[in-house]
Amino acid sequence: MSVMRSIVLFAVAAVFEIGGAWLVWQGVREHRGWAWIGAGVIALGAYGFVATLQPDAHFGRILAAYGGVFVAGSLLWGMAVDGFRPDRFDVAGALVCLLGVAIIMYAPRSA
Repeated sequence: MSVMRSIVLFAVAAVFEIGGAWLVWQGVREHRGWAWIGAGVIALGAYGFVATLQPDAHFGRILAAYGGVFVAGSLLWGMAVDGFRPDRFDVAGALVCLLGVAIIMYAPRSA
């Protein structure tokens, strides 16, 4: 599996997890109801499935790397959906996290 496919899987997983969490948030905190919560739970389940499609066989590595994707993706989601404007520290932190993702997932390793 190529690095590009892995990156796409991380992006899809981010949409499902962040979107699912946002739907639950909307259902509970914004009082939009059980349909929103249910849709969020389904999206969160889809995230769990997509994560299994990554090429690496180590659960801990995939989830650790995904944590960095989640940080950056959450800021992007907030910008796109909630009008959030990250400051320079948010951006710097997200870039550090994405560098961590690259090291964890794509650094050359001996077989």
